[in-house]
Amino acid sequence: MESLRILAENFGRLEGVGKKTATRMAFSVLEWDREDVESFAKAILDAKEKIHLCPICQNLTDKDVCPICADPERDHSLICVVTDARAVMAMEKVREFRGVYHVLHGMISPMNGITPEQLKIRELLLRIEEGNVDEVIVATNPTVEGEATAMYLSKLLRPIGVRVTRLAYGVPVGADLEYADEITLFRALEGRREV
Repeated sequence: MESLRILAENFGRLEGVGKKTATRMAFSVLEWDREDVESFAKAILDAKEKIHLCPICQNLTDKDVCPICADPERDHSLICVVTDARAVMAMEKVREFRGVYHVLHGMISPMNGITPEQLKIRELLLRIEEGNVDEVIVATNPTVEGEATAMYLSKLLRPIGVRVTRLAYGVPVGADLEYADEITLFRALEGRREV
């Protein structure tokens, strides 16, 4: 069953999908009727053809400008810098942030050959140069790469006169302090606030 093997291999190319899951997905597709399979294939092709980067924030969109950048109710003076489009989706689920975003499409990682020039930093600088940006929130992950990216952006943006802040990271609700790593505890102390 060469066709089934090829289908499973293609599902296995998806991030986070292992061999067993890919095989289950392939068998699932075989159980669908032809109309559902064609609809699924069309959805993949449509997404690939229509989704592109927003020319302002570099987020994924199928419009000329993404809905967040186009929203006049958002605070365009407050930019939250994230590493990828998934982070925008996560932040939007919280429904508390009313600013706009800038997607870097990665983090600085010399070990993996990723330099600042490969990220969407130049586009961020152009947005700031246009004016009306008061604060940039750096919301990269609390990893070595995320911290390196945050430090790089901070050193780059502070001389421009823009306030640069970092998300506070800390101990998650329900976690025991004894199991928290040093970076998490440091961030929890650093991001403390009055109660």
